[in-house]
Amino acid sequence: MTQEVVSQVPPESTQQAVGYPALFLLVVLGSLVPVVPTGALVSTAAVVAFHQLDPFALLVVFALASSAAFLGDIGLYWLGLRGVRSRNGSRWLEALRKRAAPDRLEQAQGKLHEHGSQVLVLSRLVPAGRIPVMLACLFSRMPMRRFARGDVPACLAWAAAYQLIGILGGSLFPEPWQGVVAAVALALLISGAPTVWRRLRRA
Repeated sequence: MTQEVVSQVPPESTQQAVGYPALFLLVVLGSLVPVVPTGALVSTAAVVAFHQLDPFALLVVFALASSAAFLGDIGLYWLGLRGVRSRNGSRWLEALRKRAAPDRLEQAQGKLHEHGSQVLVLSRLVPAGRIPVMLACLFSRMPMRRFARGDVPACLAWAAAYQLIGILGGSLFPEPWQGVVAAVALALLISGAPTVWRRLRRA
C-alpha cells in the first residue's frame, strides 16, 4: 500500500515545475490583495522543500517568496500613491483604508515618524501590521524609492520567518503532509491571533 502511494507522488522535478511558479504568483497576489494567507503558503512550500533531495530547494523557496512579496508590495504601494495624488482617490486606496483600524493607523504613523522606513521590517513580521504601516507611508508621501529600500529587508525577514516555521514542521514529522498541516496551522494561528484578540476586546 505504501509503495502504491509513493508511486503516485509526482517526481521532484514535476513538483518544482508546478509549485515554484504557483508559489510566486500566489504570494504576489496575496501581497496585492491582502486576503490570501501568504505566510501559510511559504511555510507549506518550505515543508515540501525540506523533504526534497535537492539541496537548493529551500534557498529557491526563500528567493521566490521574498522577491514575490517585494514585487507585490511595490505594486500595491504604486497603486496607493496614485490614489493619494488623485483628487478622487482610488479604489485601491479606499480598500486599504477599510482594512486598517483607525487606532492601528495612528500607531503606525507615530512609529513611522520615530523610526522612518525601518518600521517596514516590523510591519511585515507583525500579523496585520503591513497595511497600517503602508497607509502611514502613503499619507506621509514617502517616495517610492525610499519605500522600496525599506521594504527589501522587510520581505527578506518575512520570508525567513515563515520558512523557519515550515522547516520546523518538516523536521518534527516524518511525513511531508503532517508537516504541511502543522506549518499551515501555526502560520494561520500567528496571522489570525491579533484579529481575534481585537474582536474579543471590542466585545
